[in-house]
Amino acid sequence: MPRASRYVVTLLAVALAVVVIDRVTKIWAVDALSDGEVIVLFDPWMQLRLVYNPGAAFGFAGGYTVVISLIAFGVAFAILRLSRRLRNVWWAIALGGILGGALGNLIDRMTQPPGIFQGYVIDFVEWPGFPVWNLADAAIVGSVALVFVLSLRDVPYDQPRHADAGSTTDDGPA
Repeated sequence: MPRASRYVVTLLAVALAVVVIDRVTKIWAVDALSDGEVIVLFDPWMQLRLVYNPGAAFGFAGGYTVVISLIAFGVAFAILRLSRRLRNVWWAIALGGILGGALGNLIDRMTQPPGIFQGYVIDFVEWPGFPVWNLADAAIVGSVALVFVLSLRDVPYDQPRHADAGSTTDDGPA
């Protein structure tokens, strides 16, 4: 397998893992919490409560579901296009997390009522004073944080950090 391919495989594996975990937890949440039940996990820090979110991550931008769906398609396309140039495992992980989170919530927007491009996202994790969220949201936020760190540390996504060392990869965040 060519070296570049392993980064694409890593990105896709992370994205798939995020989508699968997100779907499984959302299916469980709808089944376990649909009757209005609240499950307290760590009183008073975390509980589970089912919410159908018409907006973006953490309840922002309600009423813009079509626009958010189109943005998610655009992000997915951009990440997949960029993936061919990846040469760093940390960037592959970060972009895979963003892709998986975007697709996880996009699946809800495509399959949940009231209809395609208008569906509500299933959220169910609640912290006091914070909007209810799901694991796709967490993957997006955590992955964006990793992108921020990689960018601050000047870790390139598409070329070796030390070209003079003869390496074709830089798998560390420097």
